[in-house]
Amino acid sequence: MSKKMADEPKLPITRQIEKELCERGAPPADVSLQEVEDCLIYDRRGMSLPFKSLYQDRTSILIFVRNFLCYSCKEYVDDLSKIPKEVLEDAEVDLVVIGQSAHYHIEPFCSLTGYPHDIYVDPGRIIYQKLGMKREETFTNSAQPSPHVKSGVFMGQMKSIWRAMMSPAFDFQGDLHQQGGAIIAGPGSQVHFSHLDMNRLDHMPINWLLRLAGVQQTVHFGEKAKVIQV
Repeated sequence: MSKKMADEPKLPITRQIEKELCERGAPPADVSLQEVEDCLIYDRRGMSLPFKSLYQDRTSILIFVRNFLCYSCKEYVDDLSKIPKEVLEDAEVDLVVIGQSAHYHIEPFCSLTGYPHDIYVDPGRIIYQKLGMKREETFTNSAQPSPHVKSGVFMGQMKSIWRAMMSPAFDFQGDLHQQGGAIIAGPGSQVHFSHLDMNRLDHMPINWLLRLAGVQQTVHFGEKAKVIQV
């Protein structure tokens, strides 16, 4: 474990976030990376690499999204794109988005969202399945929507359909019923935190993930994002 993570008083923070997740109706998941470390992921050129390479050498925040056409995932990644690279570099933390589409959808998605960090795909959903990520959606009365999703359901779905129709390669860019999640892992195969999304709006708040990974700064996700020292 890096010195920065070792120095962080992470246990109280973790407990606080676990409590808030339970209050939202979505308790944190307990996952192991042992079965998926040698599974292949693909970059935007279609080149493969083992999943474990994402977190072996340093702490990584791994964000699994539903599909690249999903309006809520697009708006979540919009906010992920506002995290300055230097904030992650100073904390020795990597941020990685993983989708389930074919690799050739990565470049258009990054152009659409302005996402500048690492991104890969698991087109066979092997990692999604082995980690126990949910298929179909579950909503609870206590569930709170993602603070990073700005569109309502109707308008968001219309945006997704329009993007599908306008795409040069018309497909749904993944299983529409597959849910995603978030994992903080590494260095090595240790999992520091994990959360499996219950539905399309059940994203982990980004600043929670940053804090749990040892990032000292908080990002204000306004129209013009700014970094706040805490």
